[in-house]
Amino acid sequence: MGSSIVFVDGSVVNVALPAIQRDVGGGLALQQWVVDAYLLTLGALLLVGGSLGDLFGARRMFLIGIVSFGIASVLCAAAPDGTTLILARGLQGIAGAILTPAGLAVIAANFSGEERGAAVGSWTAWTGVSFVIGPLVGGWLITHGSWRWVFLINVPIAIATAALVLYAVPAREPGNERARVDVVGGVLCVLGLGGPVFALIEEPRRGWGDPLIFAPFAGGLALLVLFVWWERHHPQPMLPLRLFAKRNFTVANVETLTVYAALSTLTFFLVLFLQQLAGYSALRSGLVLVPITIVMFLLSPRVGRLSMRHGPRIFMGAGPLLTGVSLIPLARLKPGFDYWWELLPWLLLFAVGLAMIVAPLTSTVLADAGERDSGIASGVNNAIARVAGLLGIAVVGAAIAGADNRLDLPGFRRAMWITAALVGTGGIIGLAGIRNRRPA
Repeated sequence: MGSSIVFVDGSVVNVALPAIQRDVGGGLALQQWVVDAYLLTLGALLLVGGSLGDLFGARRMFLIGIVSFGIASVLCAAAPDGTTLILARGLQGIAGAILTPAGLAVIAANFSGEERGAAVGSWTAWTGVSFVIGPLVGGWLITHGSWRWVFLINVPIAIATAALVLYAVPAREPGNERARVDVVGGVLCVLGLGGPVFALIEEPRRGWGDPLIFAPFAGGLALLVLFVWWERHHPQPMLPLRLFAKRNFTVANVETLTVYAALSTLTFFLVLFLQQLAGYSALRSGLVLVPITIVMFLLSPRVGRLSMRHGPRIFMGAGPLLTGVSLIPLARLKPGFDYWWELLPWLLLFAVGLAMIVAPLTSTVLADAGERDSGIASGVNNAIARVAGLLGIAVVGAAIAGADNRLDLPGFRRAMWITAALVGTGGIIGLAGIRNRRPA
């Protein structure tokens, strides 16, 4: 429940974006910011959240995170304008960064070998259910009520989750007194990512010649360089760069960046196309994504076990390539398309390819890091996945945005081509870079 509420809010908002735009105004830039403000703080602060758990205890920080998430959701629902909504979404991301980090570390500590692969696959499948729960529940609430209920529905879930933690999780974690929170690293990461993202989202309206675009872009890149320098010299960095000396760890995280960027851009732009160009309702556009999650739910545990038995290389290579091929026909979609023949088969193929990637990807990261570093390794991989979505939407949005700041058909088609190339590149990286480990 704790992981799902964070993942649900990464997907549920997509079906609400047209309704939000109609209510508070703005164009494609506003829609990008409503998604990216959340992904920015979530991705940049996940590792800081992990350090807080080490310092104060995972149970305590989980409770603080889930309660804060509920409060931030109320602020999102009550937002009177786009700027307030974007700020509240940023607070949601901070809360998510506090409560998320423990999940995969617990799996890594309690399972090994094929069982770990199956367990990671099950975790992936259950958190992947958010792709059904989010769009379906969100679409129903928007159709029968208001987009504001998309955020208010988080409140009872947060209360129930907090109650379960208080009841079921023992309060016996003293915390790690030697742990330190890398506050400077967290601030540098947020500002370093935020500058280029701001520039990419706002550039279609202002142009690169505007100082308000060039300065944040250049300044953000400079801060990211400073962030890497700081992490190399900090005694307890939020991002331990030594892990990237491991081949499979590095390659898997690069592939994570391409695959999750493609996943985010697909769901973001496909839902906008369905509602704004093809005339789908919010509920109907949510239903379109159901087959992806059903296939992932059925296949992810099995693929996770097979990858532990035969090695991850073939799965991490073939999966993204299959996913990329499935996106090419989507670039030919136009309003009035036949769902059963022109969209559903390719979504099913996309889901099969995605199921081949996700569990082996995560298992490879954990295996190469080793048991001692499994917690921080899972945090790094989770953060990269969130940052990938942030950058994917910003970069592809900048590449397709028209002068009127709206999504049009040529823009959607360019988005699908870029997404296919992105995920296909991930497959090539996996085939060329991943090395199968000898089974123990």
